[in-house]
Amino acid sequence: MTLTFTQPPVLPSGSARPVAAPVAAPAAIRYAGARIDEHLGRFLADQYARWTALDPDLAAPLEALSDAVLAGGKRLRPAFCRLGFEAGGADPDASPGREQLDDAGAALELLHAFALIHDDVMDGSFTRRGRTTTHVRFEAQHQLLRARGESRRFGESVAILIGDLAHAWAEHLAGKLPPVVQPLWREMQAELMMGQYLDVLRTAHGRPGVAQAERIAVLKSARYTIEWPLRIGATLAEAPFPIHHALSTYGRALGLAFQLRDDLLGAFGQPDTVGKPVGADLRDGKPTPLLALALERASAHDRQVLETAGAPGLDDAAVADIQAALIRTGAVEAIEERIERLAGDAVRALAIDSLPPHAARSLTEAAAFVVHREH
Repeated sequence: MTLTFTQPPVLPSGSARPVAAPVAAPAAIRYAGARIDEHLGRFLADQYARWTALDPDLAAPLEALSDAVLAGGKRLRPAFCRLGFEAGGADPDASPGREQLDDAGAALELLHAFALIHDDVMDGSFTRRGRTTTHVRFEAQHQLLRARGESRRFGESVAILIGDLAHAWAEHLAGKLPPVVQPLWREMQAELMMGQYLDVLRTAHGRPGVAQAERIAVLKSARYTIEWPLRIGATLAEAPFPIHHALSTYGRALGLAFQLRDDLLGAFGQPDTVGKPVGADLRDGKPTPLLALALERASAHDRQVLETAGAPGLDDAAVADIQAALIRTGAVEAIEERIERLAGDAVRALAIDSLPPHAARSLTEAAAFVVHREH
């Protein structure tokens, strides 16, 4: 099983970032996404009916949560959970596997919604997936109604509660899974929280080195996006150790590649594809491996430019200057090369005889999509 990742051309210093041709989501990811959308839709509709019957005022937060969960998203976590199940030799469309995978996938997406809603509050983000973020939405409602108290605090308070509700329902669905899955679920959540704290800390207190920036990326996003869902799926399938080992190796490498691609999109992605302002991570001063590597390689002039990342009120021209410095230092090219190497490492980990051929093909296609996506 081989996969070739084509290197994009390197453009002159100061030019727009080179990009590889995007790869469409493979059938396995699209199918898993459709299944989870249906399952989540039913679950959230049932909860909406239950709680609005108690008090109609609960409609607004429940609608906001449904919007956050159902409006877009690649559904990578449920897809990799399903792929892990298939890699373990189980049939994801047969009972009881189908029901378990649906609950696991919905729990993963609700956990992701919880993380994103809280992340938006912490970052003060205005948009997510091209839509107004939850805290901004309720802040605007508070202002419109001329309600008592501070609008910003009201919006953030409601968003935190909605995120907490997503987490509570994720726990409810995960609690229906077999006991053998529970330690994985708990450890995945703990890693996510630790990574989020380190992200907040380093954003506030200065620039981490490359190794520390990668540690944050791995804890906050990389493992919980790919490796943990794969391991949960494989555990549900009662996969043997060689399969678990191969999937962990694949997931660890591809998860970091995923996050490094996310960092490039956060620095250079266009609003109509990433759903955020151009250079969103640069405006927020996110402690990414991309920025850490650029600072490590920068000349005195480029370091001054790069150090402006996260400064209040950065305009588009200032963001463009930081982008140009990222390219001049060679950090962008180096990160692209790292992504390619990690993706290759991930695919090579699948070369074991006990892995079903159809699962190896799906995982290989998923790797190409993850590293060459454009949002």
